[in-house]
Amino acid sequence: MASPFTDLIELWLADLEIRQIADSTKDNYRDDLRLRVRPWFEHYTLGEVTTGRVETFLKGEAAVSYSRAKHSRTVLNQLFAFALRHDAIARNPVQGTSPLARPKNAVQAMTLEQVQAIRQAAAAWRIGAGVMGPAPDGQVRDACEVMLGTSVRPGEVLALRPCDVFEGRHGLVAFVRGTVVYRKGKGTFRQDHPKTDASVRMLPVAEFAAEVIRARLATIAPEDHEKTIFHNRNGGPLSLHNFRRTFREFLVDAGLEHTGITPRWYRRTGATVIARGLGVDAAATHLGHTSSVVTEGHYIEPERILDFGAAELLEATLRPIEPDGALLARSGSVGEDDVLDSIDGVVANCGDGEGG
Repeated sequence: MASPFTDLIELWLADLEIRQIADSTKDNYRDDLRLRVRPWFEHYTLGEVTTGRVETFLKGEAAVSYSRAKHSRTVLNQLFAFALRHDAIARNPVQGTSPLARPKNAVQAMTLEQVQAIRQAAAAWRIGAGVMGPAPDGQVRDACEVMLGTSVRPGEVLALRPCDVFEGRHGLVAFVRGTVVYRKGKGTFRQDHPKTDASVRMLPVAEFAAEVIRARLATIAPEDHEKTIFHNRNGGPLSLHNFRRTFREFLVDAGLEHTGITPRWYRRTGATVIARGLGVDAAATHLGHTSSVVTEGHYIEPERILDFGAAELLEATLRPIEPDGALLARSGSVGEDDVLDSIDGVVANCGDGEGG
């Protein structure tokens, strides 16, 4: 209890290095710790970090933003859970703090009108007289449609390869088993595993998104089955930076540049549809938060038990022609909010902070 808080930080960071979680998640933890948690607590011993002091810190964070407080709470919770496991403290002071209050009317998903406006802007982007430079190849536009029809993460959609999709008995199935990441000194590359073990999953694809994938597959030679479906001129995966930059231009053309919408909102929107149509457990499984790891090479048996209900809901609600916006117009539940919270990276009381 007399050990300095900074000693705990150093030990936890060493443990973080060997944990089997995404490098991007580790970077986020380090940044939250360096910028906010450490400056506030670095002059205390472990025994001096009381529940009251944590409460005061989190209230200050929440005054800035709900998301900031949520991330800081997760880092603190992990630090003290680590200390508890090593008998350095008798109890975790984070556990007794007040629940974080979500801001009222916090927007979690796109409306159907916003979905359609971005679609129209993407279809018309850099097309027409007077546009300089090469014509757009439509890859970002198509990747957005696939995200909408699967609820995968941006990095996961960019990592899909021809060998990761197959025609099932009831429609197209995507095997999510990689993600596109950027690392200093290495650039953009496809990582052979997604964010978490649970993120390795098979997903039924909504038909409007399946049509986009099939059209893209028709342009890829059979010998390039391990090349990403969405790729740059050199054959490498599209970078998340360029993907987001083009998406921001779609938002400007759609008149939605001040809404805060990002590519992640496609995942939120799909999760909202599934949670309201099939329940929060189905949404969590579809998102890759609770699903079992699928063994590579065993497509047939898992495909027999895949529930295409989620794909059917996404198809009915988000298809380009005559979509049914009833589910998006409904109010959400508390459980739905928890699922959507995790898309932003952490849940207030979680242990690992793996989300989204």
